[in-house]
Amino acid sequence: MVEARAHSDKVCIRPGTVLLPVIVLFCLLAVSSGANDGASGRLSPAAEQLFRGGKGSGHLAELGAEHVVFATRLSYDDPHWYANIGYYCDDENKKAYAGNGKPDESKLYTLNTRTGQVRVLLDAKGGSIRDPHVHYDGRTILFSYRQAAADYYNLYEIQADGTKLRRITQGPYDDFEATYLPTDDIVFVSTRSKRWVGCWMTQVGTMFRCDRDGKNISPLSFNLEHDNTPAVLHDGRIVYTRWEYVDRSQVGYHQLWAMNPDGTDVTAYFGNQQHYPLYIDAKAIPGSDELLLIDSPGHGRSDHRGHVCTINAKYGPDNRRGYHRITPKAAFNDPWPIDNDHFLVASYKQILLGTRSGELTPILTYRGNANIHEPIPLVGRPREKVLADRTENNRSTGRMVLADVYSGRNMEGIQRGQIKKLLVLEALPKPVNFSGGMDLTSWLGTFMLERILGTVPVEEDGSAYFEVPAGRPILFVTLDANDMSVKRMQSFTNVAPGEVLGCVGCHEHRTLTPASTKGNALMAVRRPPNKIEPFRGLPDVLDFRRHIQPILSEHCAACHSYQEPQGHVVLTEDLGVSWSISYYTLLATGQVADGRNGFGNQKPRTIGSSASELMRKIDGSHYGVTVTPKQWRTIWLWLESGAPYAGTYAALRNEKDQARQGLMYPVFASHVLNQRCRQCHAPGKKAAPLPLIMSEKEQRELRQKLQTAPHERIVRENDYRFSAHVLLNTSRAEHSPLLLGPLPKAAGGWGSCPYQFGGTDDPDYRILLATIRKHKEQLDRVPRFGMPGFKPNRQYVREMKRFGVLSREFNLSRDPIDVFETDQRYWKLFWCRPDTAGKWAYLE
Repeated sequence: MVEARAHSDKVCIRPGTVLLPVIVLFCLLAVSSGANDGASGRLSPAAEQLFRGGKGSGHLAELGAEHVVFATRLSYDDPHWYANIGYYCDDENKKAYAGNGKPDESKLYTLNTRTGQVRVLLDAKGGSIRDPHVHYDGRTILFSYRQAAADYYNLYEIQADGTKLRRITQGPYDDFEATYLPTDDIVFVSTRSKRWVGCWMTQVGTMFRCDRDGKNISPLSFNLEHDNTPAVLHDGRIVYTRWEYVDRSQVGYHQLWAMNPDGTDVTAYFGNQQHYPLYIDAKAIPGSDELLLIDSPGHGRSDHRGHVCTINAKYGPDNRRGYHRITPKAAFNDPWPIDNDHFLVASYKQILLGTRSGELTPILTYRGNANIHEPIPLVGRPREKVLADRTENNRSTGRMVLADVYSGRNMEGIQRGQIKKLLVLEALPKPVNFSGGMDLTSWLGTFMLERILGTVPVEEDGSAYFEVPAGRPILFVTLDANDMSVKRMQSFTNVAPGEVLGCVGCHEHRTLTPASTKGNALMAVRRPPNKIEPFRGLPDVLDFRRHIQPILSEHCAACHSYQEPQGHVVLTEDLGVSWSISYYTLLATGQVADGRNGFGNQKPRTIGSSASELMRKIDGSHYGVTVTPKQWRTIWLWLESGAPYAGTYAALRNEKDQARQGLMYPVFASHVLNQRCRQCHAPGKKAAPLPLIMSEKEQRELRQKLQTAPHERIVRENDYRFSAHVLLNTSRAEHSPLLLGPLPKAAGGWGSCPYQFGGTDDPDYRILLATIRKHKEQLDRVPRFGMPGFKPNRQYVREMKRFGVLSREFNLSRDPIDVFETDQRYWKLFWCRPDTAGKWAYLE
């Protein structure tokens, strides 16, 4: 038991009362939302004004829903649907949960739809209550509760009469969006996954399972990003929202997936090939194969708000024939199906009774500052089918069976017999993150680092059978006889311990079954499963400056230096504003083909080694340049693992570092550049635009003209040369192309600008050089990633201590740290180790 008290206060409302217009209701806020009238146990007159009944209440009672449980709580500031737990990475004192650190107006209520009585089951007293879920018995309520003095939601149960409040889970983690399984175990979403959103500043919640007492917690999902709102289907599987982006857009892929309650057979349920919207809060409709859910527009809205809709997956997991929108406005959240035609739903301060035809009848309106969430009938229901457990607890691996690699979507131009291997990669979670972009992980490419695990063979019939590590997000690249990439997986899969997972082909339609083998078994399964063959003696996580730049310096820099920039390309190790200039140049000149933060399931041979011109530059055909076999393989590994810049998440910059390093930009809107450069490079002029001299308005107009968004990588011929990431050398200021271009060749410059300096003594040259040096000095005060003396920020150290990777006694100012090795120890937390007491180190 816990100290928090359950309440049985009631407030009477009149069924059928005419509702005031919403705009008036928002103004008529109660003076006190929880004041009690002493010994009477009834709410004070002020509190009685918190609710107003609607004419749909009686109809709801006729449908068998005589009581409804619901919660109230304040909104949160963040616009994202998921950013409502924990704290922000940059500042642990800035809270993301409801109220954003202010006392919440949260309570757990029940409504008697026959009498109109509203009863307080639990007053959070400044804390917060969310995600109530009703047990099969129709009396027990499971919910998440953050007490007023705490920062974390844990799971609790309470009876419908307000008694027997008990705590189920504990610990400094957020446990939320829980649901009962037919076995009485509980599936819930939790930050016990110890990772951060790859493109935002809040923590990730993934799915776990525990028993009714909160014991025997085990992971079900191994997603790098959020899982949300798990619910049990009629067939016993779990349907849930999975957000993930492997080398594809971070804002478009958050659709419905399904798995068995033991975490096996993870499969796309609906929408994984659709870019937008967010499908969330899916529930099985009684007596139907359809789901009732929310279609939250675009990248999803706060509080899961969107259109109420239904989905039937019988037409296929991406066929919109199965989609039906019920509400035109995207103003609803937390729908709950009552029967095949009726449902409950919340909309800001109201509970409404809805029908398939779109009729919406108010049931109850709240007049406090908070909003209403999660209205659910207190009604018993039959248990779903119980599925047998397919895992083996003594195994650290699972097996995968691929029937035919040539079977699938978007496989045009691939001939049978061309694919010889699968490259196996592991997507790696982030221990910190500070922005909505990739920061130093890549330039508008991958958000996540990927580990190279190795290769497995593909048989002549296209089949493969192999072991993979359990509990880790795995993806594949098909390779030809020359190890060149053919088709890349832009999602991930995983196996549970001991699971045997089968798939038809590469990006295959999930409704397909393997083609007949005419009585013959797949060639791959005629023998034991292959083990992944690693690349021994080579790095498994690539870092550009450690692993790629030395090869460029040895073989390329002689012709691509500041003294001799053949083809206007420089490939030395100098740093630019954010990345190294050589890294930026390789991507900007199209030498590297990565996912480009675009759509998923791209065409064959458009990503990786086969599409990257860099591989043709090192095969001897480019002025005789050849590299050693080990160097060739290292570049190949880098390309196939997403072509990252920083091979450690310690390089991710906090808000202070981003602001400090961003100071390079505004200072160059000076009279020197305006007088000299605008003559050729102002918008509308013949030469390529020069961002350094453009106002924010001019940059926006250029983007509109090109029809691009700020996060998209746009490379037009020769334009890259005028980017600040190329023009400004923050290692050697005098080698900045901004200076070398207008400097005559006789003075050591390039002489490529028609408006040239008189020499290195020219006042304008001296002003620009001094400006660049000044800001280089400012950047160098705290060594950046790629510089000697670099150290991670305090937030990285804070989280690594919290996760148990660094000791509590570690002192950044005193103790040395190898950030690459620290990342590796963090990732090993998630390895399945059945021979240890905890099996999963990150749950110990």
